[in-house]
Amino acid sequence: MNNYLIPANTKKGQLILGLFRKFDLILFGTGVFITIVLLAAMPFTSTWTTVLVMLPAGICGFLVVPVPYYHNILVVLMELYDFLTTNQKYEWKGWCYKDGKKRRK
Repeated sequence: MNNYLIPANTKKGQLILGLFRKFDLILFGTGVFITIVLLAAMPFTSTWTTVLVMLPAGICGFLVVPVPYYHNILVVLMELYDFLTTNQKYEWKGWCYKDGKKRRK
C-alpha cells in the first residue's frame, strides 16, 4: 500500500526553531541592537525617555510574534496592505444558468 502521511506543519521544518524566518531574526536583532546602543548613549531623565529607548526592541518583538493562521504580525500587516492597495475584482460564479455570459446557438 502506498499510503503517505504528510503532517500539517511541514512548513515549520523550514523555519529557524520552527517559528522564525531569517528576515524575522534580522529584524528583531536590529531592533535589539538599536535599543542597546540607545541604552548606552541616552541619559535616563524621565520615564518617557526610557519608553522611547525601549521602543525599537518592543516594536520589532511585536512584529515577529507568531499569530494563528498567519506567520506573524508582520505578515498580517503585509497582507492587509496588499489587500487594501490592490484593485479587487470578483468574478460572479453563482447559481445563474448562464453565469452572465451569452449562450451560443
